[in-house]
Amino acid sequence: MLNSKQNGFYMPAEFALHSATIMIWCERDGSWTYGAKNARPVFAQIIKAIAKGEKVFVAVSESGKQSAEEMLSGQIKNGSVELWEVETNDCWARDIAPTFITNGKKICGIDWRFNAWGGEVDGLYPEWDKDDKFAAEACKLLNVECISARPFVLEGGSIHSNGAGTVITTEECLLSAGRNNNLSKAEIEENLKNYLGAERVVWLPYGVVGDETNGHVDNICAFSDKNTVILGWTDEAGEQKKRCEADLKILENAGFKVVKLPFPQNPVKFTQYDLDGFTYEQGEIERTLNDNLAASYVNFYICNSAVLVPQFNDKNDKTAVEILAKCFPDREIFPFDACEIIKGGGNVHCLTQQIPKV
Repeated sequence: MLNSKQNGFYMPAEFALHSATIMIWCERDGSWTYGAKNARPVFAQIIKAIAKGEKVFVAVSESGKQSAEEMLSGQIKNGSVELWEVETNDCWARDIAPTFITNGKKICGIDWRFNAWGGEVDGLYPEWDKDDKFAAEACKLLNVECISARPFVLEGGSIHSNGAGTVITTEECLLSAGRNNNLSKAEIEENLKNYLGAERVVWLPYGVVGDETNGHVDNICAFSDKNTVILGWTDEAGEQKKRCEADLKILENAGFKVVKLPFPQNPVKFTQYDLDGFTYEQGEIERTLNDNLAASYVNFYICNSAVLVPQFNDKNDKTAVEILAKCFPDREIFPFDACEIIKGGGNVHCLTQQIPKV
């Protein structure tokens, strides 16, 4: 089934009802400091918050299973969390889990090719074979039809859908040399329309400065309803301001109402303590002292019962919560300390993949 739209399938918006969320328990030593001992309590907090309103499937390795069972024992017992024993290279479920589409009666999962955000050109780690197999394995566990989009390379964090025919993405990411450089922009757009059942693709020029995913859209822009987008914003002169202004122009020309959400006021950086906690594979990109991390409040996650909002011990934390509370008046706003998560290279949206309810 190549043309989803012709078959009545489409990608629902994240703010539509979910049947469940997929996550992966953290473990990779090159991403999570000190054996993930600081990150796992935050993962557990996120999973428990989501599980209040929908089931959470959590993929775990054999070595990580015991810690997940201990930290999520209550939710496992009441059935709101189910563990999958599946090996992955890392835990970015947004990018390696299936992208789900539906016709209102049936759900299918799209299995894109995954190459660690750039493959041989600028991929972030040398081996990604387990991550690349995860979408098909998840479809099997969920007993849903798996639609292969291979060899097309795409990560879930590079697209957002309003559920009403529009998909947004960034040129910076999808036109990068390490993904589909054998395809033109028009051919890439046609693939998005066909697989996601979309009528139009809105191309933003840029993502966030320093985003190691080559500018995923989920760090710069997200839908709050079918006609409204939330755009990461800064008034401070510099490269990020130029990017925000260029993206704003595109969104306004596309007819969207735009809500500006400030970035953290102070840069989030690695400390020496953080660096001492990493262990790298040969060929893996290593962190350096005072590296700026691409911290963004836009990387929130909308689940059935709440909106999970990253916090960075920053002056703008409260402002972000207040703005998002107005955007989602019918959902609880759940702020959480995301400093340990951002050290892994992403945030709560990157860690989650929703399964739509039919």
